[in-house]
Amino acid sequence: MCQVLHVSRSGYYAYIRRPESRRSIANRELLDTIKEIYTNSRRIYGSPQITKNLPHDQKASRGRVARLMQAHGIRSKVVKKYKATTNSSHNLPVADNIVNQNFTTNRPNEKWLSDITYSTPS
Repeated sequence: MCQVLHVSRSGYYAYIRRPESRRSIANRELLDTIKEIYTNSRRIYGSPQITKNLPHDQKASRGRVARLMQAHGIRSKVVKKYKATTNSSHNLPVADNIVNQNFTTNRPNEKWLSDITYSTPS
């Protein structure tokens, strides 16, 4: 296995016996807090909001929080606000429906039609 990883045998065993660093322990504890805040926010909060909601004993920069979130596949939901595109309560004149679903004609260019299709936000 050492040949595949291109490391010496003594280096591999030193790595195995080495205790976990303080930074990796702190990152693991911070990640648990990030996951808790993330799930409590209904998976909406991103790194800036999670950074604001960290407890005082676990303060971290937004970049560090963002790196941990990205490394573990934690992404915020982007919720777009609904924007109404039609205002039906107005006093403007509305054109009469003179075609009345009768699309047959006797000669070309007798009836011209268009369509406006609205999609509902998902």
